[in-house]
Amino acid sequence: MPDDPSSSLWSMYDSGRMGEVAPELSLLRMEQDPIHRHKDVLAHTIAVVSKTRPDLTVRLAALFHDVGKPKTRRIDDDGVTFRHHEAVGARMARKRLAALGFDEALTDDVVELVRMSGRFKGYSDGWSDSAVRRYAREAGPLLGTLNHLIRCDCTTRNARKLAGIQEAMDDLERRIGELAEADRIAAERPDMDGSAVMEYLDIPPGPAVGAAVKMLLEVKRNEGSLDRSELEARLDAWWAARS
Repeated sequence: MPDDPSSSLWSMYDSGRMGEVAPELSLLRMEQDPIHRHKDVLAHTIAVVSKTRPDLTVRLAALFHDVGKPKTRRIDDDGVTFRHHEAVGARMARKRLAALGFDEALTDDVVELVRMSGRFKGYSDGWSDSAVRRYAREAGPLLGTLNHLIRCDCTTRNARKLAGIQEAMDDLERRIGELAEADRIAAERPDMDGSAVMEYLDIPPGPAVGAAVKMLLEVKRNEGSLDRSELEARLDAWWAARS
């Protein structure tokens, strides 16, 4: 939990203590492979942890976010791959955190962050609004922490690449905010608009239409979206009482 825990983590590895406490982490010290451009995952992991804010949840998520890589490492014509390492790592993190005695709520949050830590990788290929909403919905209350973890997960020395990833995350967060606002506004509209009210009641534009829309909006706020037949029944009763 210090501002920079890197020296403590390296000391833990060098002394062998890491292998006793969490042997999965020691296995991240994989040999660098210049042919397949594979980097030392432990060095990357410690760098990511050191970039995160001193919060236990995000620090543990950073520590375990790549823990599934040794088990999923494959070398083929495409180079080194770690397919589905987030899902594998999430299961490994749950097992280790439980063994270390962390409480269930904290463990659940860390596991979810590890599981979702790679979701952002496809964003630069183009996400639809539905994909952005799905990402935000799955992250739920961990959204801000997940985005912080993803920002810290970039340890490249390439300034252009680093800036590009941060800009992409800026764009994603902007879109999440805009879509949330659009959804909020949409939720403030009744399920029958003014045109539908005029057509159903066979009335011209005027104050009565605005009053009907206001009534239907109040129904939606109190009861959520209803079937069209139920809305028409409510409208009939309101119109009869008004008349």
